[in-house]
Amino acid sequence: MQAPDFAQLGYPPFDARDLKFLFEHFPVAGIDPDQAVQAVHERPTTLESLLESDYVFAALRDQTTLWLEVSPRLFFDVLLRRALPGRRQALERQTIHYLANLLALFTRTERLYRVQPDEERRFFYLVDLVQEAARADAERGFVVYSHIGNYALFLAGLCRDWIDERHRYKHRPVTLEYYCKMGQSYYFTASQHRMADRLGLREVFRELASRFHYYRDGLERMNTEFIRH
Repeated sequence: MQAPDFAQLGYPPFDARDLKFLFEHFPVAGIDPDQAVQAVHERPTTLESLLESDYVFAALRDQTTLWLEVSPRLFFDVLLRRALPGRRQALERQTIHYLANLLALFTRTERLYRVQPDEERRFFYLVDLVQEAARADAERGFVVYSHIGNYALFLAGLCRDWIDERHRYKHRPVTLEYYCKMGQSYYFTASQHRMADRLGLREVFRELASRFHYYRDGLERMNTEFIRH
């Protein structure tokens, strides 16, 4: 099975254009951006200080550079860090990379509603995805479980107002907590699958299952404070 597009955990998770942007906006005297890009490939842990820096965050908030010089993946990686408080361990950094890639994929609406990007069928409701998972074979099942977790987290984190409005004014039975429980449950189910081990996602999915509300809160904070603001 080819690795799904959401399973991108390689290091560094950015292309040369993004890395050059990071070094061009990090004020270290005597650093040539092109040489620095190569240094990151050789010592990838140096990337973390750049992603957490005030200078890079300020550059991304500058309306003259927003979305123009960087990929959506880098944009979300930096902003999500600002929205998630506290010092990070390696697993949280890896999970942020995972979510930044996921958000970049889901900026294309057609990808949000498809289990895999090349499929014709679209799914708008979690209940339909659950039915799809029930009739899927083992490999397909893993991808559907993962998509349920991803989709639930995306909606719970970035579309809370829409969920609350539908529940309160349109009398829909689905609440925010429903999305949270579905996301936690299916991330955990996906983490138990042999494909999670093969793709290096087991620990990330366990992290998302056990700290779903932490990451959901971060997505909501990122959206309200840095994107819609």
